Amino acid sequence: MKALQEGAYIQHFQYGLGVVTESDSERTSIDFDLHGMKKFVTSLMVVTPAEGTPPKRRRAKRVKKAVAAAPAIASIAGSK
Repeated sequence: MKALQEGAYIQHFQYGLGVVTESDSERTSIDFDLHGMKKFVTSLMVVTPAEGTPPKRRRAKRVKKAVAAAPAIASIAGSK
């Protein structure tokens, strides 16, 4: 099997509907609607084109780093 076009909406028998994110002659990555990102060996996978348009993907939220409390503790210990 040759590489699939990136952005193609496909259906897989086990994982359901998804969008091709990367594909070459060796590996194909698909972001499934319900199961997330999966990687396949391109020559072994069985998919069919899906009807309709893929749903909008949400961007991952950035997690803010917690402020370290170590400097405050060090200044208290140094004042004694």
